[in-house]
Amino acid sequence: MDGQAEDSRPGGYAAARLRLLNEKARSGPPRRSALAGLTDEWLAGLFAAGAPGARGVSLVAVGGYGRAELSPRSDLDLLLLHDGSSPETVSGLADRLWYPVWDLGLALDHSVRTPAEARKTAGEDLKVQLGLLDARHIAGDLGLTTALRTTVLADWRNQAPKRLPALRELCEERAARHGELQYLLEPDLKEARGGLRDATALRAVAASWLADAPREGLAEARSRLLDVRDALHLTTGRATDRLALQEQDQVAAELGLLDADALLRQVYESARVIAYAGDVTWREVGRVLRSRAVRPRLRAMWGGGKPAPERSPLAEGVVEHDGEVVLARAARPDRDPVLPLRAAAAAAQAGLPLSLHAARRMATGARPLPTPWPAEAREQLVTLLGSGRLTVDVWEALEAEGLISLLLPDWDRVRCRPQRNAVHLWTVDRHLIETAVRASAFTRRVSRPDLLLVAALLHDIGKGWPGDHSVAGEVIARDVAARIGFDADDVTVIATLVRHHLLLVETATRRDLDDPATVRSVAEAVGSPGTLELLHALTEADALATGPAAWSSWRASLVADLVKRVSAVLAGQAPPDPEEAAPTAQHERLALEAVATGAPVLSLRAQTEPPAEPSDDPEPLGVELLIAVPDQEGVLPAVAGVLAVHRLTVRAAELRSLDLPDGVDGSVLLLDWRVAAEYGSLPQAARLRADLVRALDGSLDISGRLAERDAAYPRRRGVIAPPPRVTVAPAASRHATVIEVRAQDAPGLLFRIGRALEDAGVRVRSAHVSTLGANAVDAFYVTQERGVPLPGEEAVAVARKLEEALRG
Repeated sequence: MDGQAEDSRPGGYAAARLRLLNEKARSGPPRRSALAGLTDEWLAGLFAAGAPGARGVSLVAVGGYGRAELSPRSDLDLLLLHDGSSPETVSGLADRLWYPVWDLGLALDHSVRTPAEARKTAGEDLKVQLGLLDARHIAGDLGLTTALRTTVLADWRNQAPKRLPALRELCEERAARHGELQYLLEPDLKEARGGLRDATALRAVAASWLADAPREGLAEARSRLLDVRDALHLTTGRATDRLALQEQDQVAAELGLLDADALLRQVYESARVIAYAGDVTWREVGRVLRSRAVRPRLRAMWGGGKPAPERSPLAEGVVEHDGEVVLARAARPDRDPVLPLRAAAAAAQAGLPLSLHAARRMATGARPLPTPWPAEAREQLVTLLGSGRLTVDVWEALEAEGLISLLLPDWDRVRCRPQRNAVHLWTVDRHLIETAVRASAFTRRVSRPDLLLVAALLHDIGKGWPGDHSVAGEVIARDVAARIGFDADDVTVIATLVRHHLLLVETATRRDLDDPATVRSVAEAVGSPGTLELLHALTEADALATGPAAWSSWRASLVADLVKRVSAVLAGQAPPDPEEAAPTAQHERLALEAVATGAPVLSLRAQTEPPAEPSDDPEPLGVELLIAVPDQEGVLPAVAGVLAVHRLTVRAAELRSLDLPDGVDGSVLLLDWRVAAEYGSLPQAARLRADLVRALDGSLDISGRLAERDAAYPRRRGVIAPPPRVTVAPAASRHATVIEVRAQDAPGLLFRIGRALEDAGVRVRSAHVSTLGANAVDAFYVTQERGVPLPGEEAVAVARKLEEALRG
């Protein structure tokens, strides 16, 4: 008794707990089990001290604690079970148990119930029933605990046909709220799809005896996620399941991993195992429940047993059986190396899942394809990739069993590889499949859909290698395309598409399309109209597969304009020289008005994209803003600053001097810009003009106004943005020097850039602004005062000064 009293002291337990958590030699499952055991001993001591010799009462661990899986900051899920014979004793015992837990600052989820009350609550609340499935005796009347556990398990099995669909719905609702663990940059290890709650749900399905999850790798995946949660609790000191960006490096170090990317990749791989096991298990649950519903009707009709489901042929060696794609009885994976691709293509085309048994049989028995692949294998791969959204589930089934690595060994480098860019929704491998899915919608607009689909699958394959992923990817794509059987010309096209998959969108959004050098450089890189057609489709598919921030009607219109110009050059037409372009009548009118008034003149005109269907509303592309200003210093930063103050986003900006008609004195700058409102309606032109006048004469404190906005600009706490980078683009134009700026987007960024360029003594001819997520990628065409490009050393010096100004 004295020993128990000593063990029950909160101070003794707290010290022992701290020592255990600080033991570096013990981690993972042994530490979780030891922590649960230590907590059991402490609570058993409290129980013995509070109710010596009591009968008809027991202390039960449920949920994660019931599974003896205590993380450093886990809740203690406890049930004080009693037979109802002595409520006063139970009430006093509850106080003696709960208060010491609270005094130590431990989170506690507790209840006091009789067995009947526990069963009733479980019947009404699915989450309570799930917790009771893991009930484990700690102290008191063992018979009472055992009887409850037996009864709860029996209830669960009897009610499985009704409870399992409700559990599945609960899992789907949670996934909709929290997303998929295997793709999130800041995942919730517990709630997201493929997380710890899903693993618990699979245990509950197995306990129903109705179906069971695939066992291979499942326990290891669950254990790895628990290890990550342990490390997260230790590094943050908080009971959290969200793996925030600012904590990932510390968690990785705690686990002995190389870096945060290695940590995320481990998390993603574990989540993928659990999510796939869930898909297979819930499919089996549905099959069993359907068969149970059909069986009584069949007995009534035929008075006999259950007839075997029909097997419908889908392809050579592949049949449909009971809602899944399986192998025919005569199929021989060891003699038919094309069988995995044929089965996958048949499943995707039929819109049916590939059965787990078939995938595993092919994974263990399939032989590698010869090099180069036979024509059938290549055709089946293209068919699989061209099946649209149905491709994803089939591909994941192949990947779960290692068949993708067997077919495409280079895939392992991008598998589960995170992309630390908020613009990207997916890991690298999932993005590649999503791009193929998107590309499948464009196969009717290209002459070689097979090349488009394979290039979509491979366009980011170089992200698993050091250096520029486009350059590395070209080499890999050339090798893969030859290995899967394309001829030399097709291999060259695929390699070109991979090498230049970013060319169109980057050129369209960051270069002056009126500059002949821009169009000629793209034409030289692409080489032929057929490759340009494919690259256009790949560009759109890639952007759509990246995320909403990567594609818009505005970007689409710019890319289409560039493709039209490049097509003309490839057809033998020379691009027009911008120096020869005459000002429009509207330009001349605004310029003359600016000279006459000695002040800026503005014109705002909304632009829309024609609707796809007659019933559709036009989609806004932005607003054309024309400004004519008497030539003077500080025009660019003044205009940029006023637009930022009015919450207008600049998408593109062109500045040039206009030659006025004979007899008109003065010089006028014309600014032809594309802008869009961040939110709300556009400001009135008269108000913009008034503020621009004040900005030019110095009476409007733009810097102060923008500083106020910047202070209120939302930023993720704990995340430090990469420093800005300013470079000179070599040989990008013969009319100007192109300076590229990559920086964290913020209100007034263009104002700061314009002011720095003004201070450097250069003239800005045009600006091409692009924002991807939180990153601004801008290009500025600058010249000397006399309108010629900067010499090399001067250009580098200007870039260096601009970078220093943005860092300051």
